[in-house]
Parts: sequence; C-alpha cells; structure tokens
Amino acid sequence: MKSAEHDARRTKTGTPQVVDIAERSGVQSVAIAATILKTLAAEGGVAPLKRLSSATGMPRAKVHRYLASLRSSGLIAQDAESGEYRIGPAAITVGLVGLGRTGPVRQLLDALPRLRDRINETVTAAIWSENGPTLIAMEECDRAVTMNVRIGTVLPLSASSIGRVFLAHLPQTMTQRHLTAERKPGRAYATEPPSDAQLQKMLSDICEQGVSVGYGAMLPGVDAMAAPVFDYRGKLAAVICAVGRFEGIDASADRHVRQSLLDAANELSKQLGFVEAR
Repeated sequence: MKSAEHDARRTKTGTPQVVDIAERSGVQSVAIAATILKTLAAEGGVAPLKRLSSATGMPRAKVHRYLASLRSSGLIAQDAESGEYRIGPAAITVGLVGLGRTGPVRQLLDALPRLRDRINETVTAAIWSENGPTLIAMEECDRAVTMNVRIGTVLPLSASSIGRVFLAHLPQTMTQRHLTAERKPGRAYATEPPSDAQLQKMLSDICEQGVSVGYGAMLPGVDAMAAPVFDYRGKLAAVICAVGRFEGIDASADRHVRQSLLDAANELSKQLGFVEAR
C-alpha cells in the first residue's frame, strides 16, 4: 500500500527501492526555477511577469510564486517602479565565477582598476554571450557618469562602441541574427543607428585604427572608446571600453584616453597568449 510520503518500488534484484516524493518534487522545482532564470536571461536580463509567463508557457500565478522564491534568494531582483524582474546579484556572482574559470575574466577584473586610475574615466568590459555583447565588469571613476547600463546588460551592436568592435572582429554568422533583431522598428537610441554603408565604414576604421569611438552614440554627452582583446588563437576574447565626456575637453585628453585604452588592450592580449603577426 502506498503511503503519502513514499513511493515503494522494486529493483531488478527484488530489493525494495524507496523514492521520496518530496525529494522528487524538490528536483522538479529546481528545474522549473532554472527554466525561469534562463528565460529571463534570454530576454536580456530584464522582463515583466507577463512576458516571462508567455515565454515559459507557465501560468502567471505559478511563475510569480517561483519569482518570489528566487527573489528572496537574491537570484533575481525586482524594479520598485516598473515591477520588472531582472537578474539578481547572486546569479551574477555565480555567473562571473563560472566565467572566471573559462575565460579572460580574471585578467579583465585585475586590469580595469589600473586603467580607470590612469585615465580617470569610468571603464567597462564585455564578452560575447548567446545574447550578444554582455557587460561583465565596470569600474567607476570619481567623476560620475550617468549610464543606463549595469553588469549583465546586453549592449546593441551597431549603436554602441563595444558592439561595433564585436561586429568588426567576429564572424558574421555569429552577429547577423542579433544585428537584424535590433534593427527592427521600435528600438530607441540616442542617435539613429548607422546605415549599412556607414556601418561598414566604421568597421573598416575599427580594424585599421584598433579602437571604436562613439561620441554620444548611446547617450547625449557621454562618449565611449572601445578596444579589442584577443586570445592565443587570435580570436576576439573581450572588449574593454572607456566612458566619459572626453571629446569636448581637448585633443590631448582624447589622445591620452585612446592610447591608454590601446595599451591596456594590448597588454591583456599578451597575457592571454596573443602574438601579433609581423
């Protein structure tokens, strides 16, 4: 006779095998929570309850219950004003630890504070994820710069300096899907995304000069310069970026930021085993 707590079965040898129903339920709950977390990540790290319910195919009430548990554990957070859910600090920590064991994250985290101190500008780093250019580190300077990005933000390809570096150095097969999606009507940027001809000229300049420059590309008055970091195979491993208001200061300030950024990117590439072809 089955009890309410255990499901008795027999193995091939005839020995009773007791499977705890509560344990099975717990495993299933973990799988559902993981599905919701992965769905939130696929949505760019920020989404309302309605969209998560639709994307997972689960009832809103069910998704809401799991979101409450994930929120209490720090795996997700909720915006107080919009009510949207986003990837939480605990999930970011777990992700960064995993990345640190498989990519150049440790070197980036060590290098960014030194670059920030050298140029006295906010600096960031991004890697390529299945969702596109993803910000994984940020070191802010004393001069505050208002930006609507945080660690975990997925950046646009054609409308950001970081994104354009990825476009310049990654195979088109990796980037085309994301580029097509962001050019759909309804996307709002500080300036109009470049045309195909303009973009190709930008990408050519990036490959020639080694740096991507965007003056007010994403936010009016906020300038950005980004440079590629290569690994031992000569493949793009990451992008580092300086963010500030350096265009309008003077030409020497612009050159200082540019050269310091290139020096930092070259040093990181060397640490990852990159040897420039002669």
